[in-house]
Amino acid sequence: MTTVTVTPATGNEHLLLDLLNSTPVVRGAERDDLDDTIAWQQWRADGEDTEETAGREMLMAVRSALQAVVRGEQPATRLEPFLRGVRLTPAVTAAGVTWHLDCLSRRLVAARAVLAWDLLRQTRPGRLRACANPACRRFLLDRSKANTRRWCSMQICGNRMKARRHHASQADRPDSSG
Repeated sequence: MTTVTVTPATGNEHLLLDLLNSTPVVRGAERDDLDDTIAWQQWRADGEDTEETAGREMLMAVRSALQAVVRGEQPATRLEPFLRGVRLTPAVTAAGVTWHLDCLSRRLVAARAVLAWDLLRQTRPGRLRACANPACRRFLLDRSKANTRRWCSMQICGNRMKARRHHASQADRPDSSG
């Protein structure tokens, strides 16, 4: 068992988004960028070299499950296997409450990602979601006051979707030139 002190808001949100967004669509094909994620770097730092294949499989599985849950394709119960054998215990100090996450090292990063998802679900319901561009596989965390953000990137997906809508509206217009 590995024990680490975790602060729910510190780093876990970035770890979750980075993991969720590690399967972007590039030139029409899905790409696996797991090796470039915070999750993989942390797993490599915490894990044992002899378990690299198991660690990669665990992260790919939790990523797939989280993506399906956030998209609403699967129920949250799909995440249960990643929390088996995980224990989160509080410790009260003069500075406040700290949390200790106890689990097998190969489950540590997956458990942190699931806990980050659950914290966002509770504290910012509806703010973590898939990009509204159906051709995109990225996710966003809407931090806007109005909770109206729709695209992972306004410069890329937002502009593309607006251009498509404009083109479609122009195509539906009767020709006034003649």
